[in-house]
Amino acid sequence: MRLFNLLLLICLLISCASNEQIPDSESVSKPFVTAQKEYRVSIRVQLPDGVTGPVYLTGNVDALGPWNPNGLLMSGQGKIRTAEIQLPQDFHFEYKFTLGSWEREAVGPSGMVMPNRKMKVDANRQVRIEIVDFKKDPLAYIEDWQGSGVLGTLVYWKDVPSAHLAHTRHVSIWLPPEYQAHPQQRYRVIYMSDGQNLFDPRIANTGVDWGVDEAMMKLVAEGVEPAIVVGVWNSSSRGMEYSPWHDAPRYAQFLTEELLPRVNADFRTRTGPQNTAHIGSSMGGLLSFYLVTQQSQYFGSCGCMSTHFPLSESIVAQYFADANTPATPNPKPYVLRDIEAGMHAPSTARMWFDYGTVGLDAEYGPSHAQVRQWLLAQGFVEQRDFVVRAYQGAEHSEAAWRARLQDPLRFLLAAPAKLGSGAGQ
Repeated sequence: MRLFNLLLLICLLISCASNEQIPDSESVSKPFVTAQKEYRVSIRVQLPDGVTGPVYLTGNVDALGPWNPNGLLMSGQGKIRTAEIQLPQDFHFEYKFTLGSWEREAVGPSGMVMPNRKMKVDANRQVRIEIVDFKKDPLAYIEDWQGSGVLGTLVYWKDVPSAHLAHTRHVSIWLPPEYQAHPQQRYRVIYMSDGQNLFDPRIANTGVDWGVDEAMMKLVAEGVEPAIVVGVWNSSSRGMEYSPWHDAPRYAQFLTEELLPRVNADFRTRTGPQNTAHIGSSMGGLLSFYLVTQQSQYFGSCGCMSTHFPLSESIVAQYFADANTPATPNPKPYVLRDIEAGMHAPSTARMWFDYGTVGLDAEYGPSHAQVRQWLLAQGFVEQRDFVVRAYQGAEHSEAAWRARLQDPLRFLLAAPAKLGSGAGQ
């Protein structure tokens, strides 16, 4: 199980970057067994009209990344492309097709991303597939934001530069339906990581968006005051940018010095940490945790979903080629090392933590339990100041986070802010 999840981690921490997210988080191969019998799988695809460039096969084997969106260049120049791959007997092969990135993944007749194609390798196989279409350039979906079916209004800032980060990025700003009708009303703001996955299934990495707008409006029906949501798209440096022990300090400078002032200038926001939260998942959960514990003058609360607390020097050394790690990396999770070194959380913070029990999330229980004890030892009151919740049967995926998003939103928005209301600010 531990080996399985380590292999899964490489996809989650590296391939998630810049929309390169594995389609199904459970589908990562184990290493091939030496001398195991292998079979040849031949795949022939017919392309839709207008596709003339390279087409790639990607999947859950090391030879394809795993799940590298440009894993294997398919042969051919016209409408027919082919690829061959050797796979071990009884291997459960899962695969997809792209034009070189997850932003240009093959889609089904509905225009949405399809589940992984699957086969059990029990003989030499020949597969023929007709590809209906590929995802459009994200800019096309941005221009047609109404086509997402979003409740409310989406405002996009494209290619936002930063003096602190290497990559520009798109930013999605969601305004609740009532925003235009109440020009005197000001709103709390929730910043979220992996912004391309929040509102539009046509853009979302796996074809499943978080449904932030739907979750927010369901809470409004319960009497919860809505908030503006700012989704910052990730980049090819996602893993390092979201890691508190690597580039998160620079990412925080981008947020606090560049993005927050612009959002506050352009929209009717309520300012201050009592009115500003951050929500993220996996590595994004670590980022949310960092912002509330280390940037508390800006962020007063966080929603950390499937928080990747097991991250350690050993994991970074194994999966981040550009990271500087010691020759003998420490296997103890960074967060536990920080706790042992005397780290404290700001007394005013409100924090939500959760995790599932399937796949990678099945490894998260022990580290979350230690974070819980750390908070209790500081005098934080469970259910009032923080929550640590396990979701039985939930996996590490956008679909799982979508299913429970109302819970952290309700916790962060329904309870009175510990720092005061900040009304009129």
